[in-house]
Amino acid sequence: MTLVSYNTGRRNSVKIRFFTRKICASHKLEMRKEAAQEWRCYDKKQLAIEVIERLKKQYPDAGCTLDYDEAWKLLVSVRLAAQCTDERVNIVVQGLFSQYPSVSALAHADVDDIEKIVRPCGLGKSKSRDISACMKLLHEKYNDKVPDTMEELLKLPGVGRKSANLIMGDVYGKPAIVTDTHCIRLCNRIGLVKDEKEPKKVEMALWKIVPKEEGSDLCHRFVIHGREVCTARTKPHCDKCCLCDICKKCCSRIVLQEFNIL
Repeated sequence: MTLVSYNTGRRNSVKIRFFTRKICASHKLEMRKEAAQEWRCYDKKQLAIEVIERLKKQYPDAGCTLDYDEAWKLLVSVRLAAQCTDERVNIVVQGLFSQYPSVSALAHADVDDIEKIVRPCGLGKSKSRDISACMKLLHEKYNDKVPDTMEELLKLPGVGRKSANLIMGDVYGKPAIVTDTHCIRLCNRIGLVKDEKEPKKVEMALWKIVPKEEGSDLCHRFVIHGREVCTARTKPHCDKCCLCDICKKCCSRIVLQEFNIL
């Protein structure tokens, strides 16, 4: 008798749990539909402004994570940061800058000697060649000064648009958008761009929707948010995200398709 009662109770319990799951699933679907409808109401400029304001509150003191006190040092560090963490770069450059404390000193340094120091950052041969060539050009053509225009910065060896924008924004306080991997990933997930991976195209798209004075700081906040919350190598922590209710990724893909958003 006890056994029968136990089985009956268990079956009822299973039914109750199943019914509860159905209610929870239904509620979750409704919430996602509401989120999808709200997301759809934003145009991209509105969405960008809302993202900027929320990330400002979340990361009020965001800034460049590379240590520098002179423009040329940031130029060197950002080249070393390719496929390397900023933390490692900050350690390696201490030895580099103590041995070569000026543009002139680094311009006259032997490339092999530079490589020995920067090797822990990876790609030592190409990075040391670029750094040497860049410092020589700064010394010979620019009187040891880092230029402050995109056109001139892009003439420097090893300097692309990402590096040039970082210099423009952080050193000279000019409008800049640094489209690194974090920026590109988050912009696609949030819905600021659609299925775009090419850095320059993402940059050009963001220029159309992000206020010029906000671009540089927004990209720094993308870096922090991308490392801590909207991660690349692990499942993003959407439950901790301050952007979840306005983020395209957070809404169910099926629901988004139903509302013709994708």
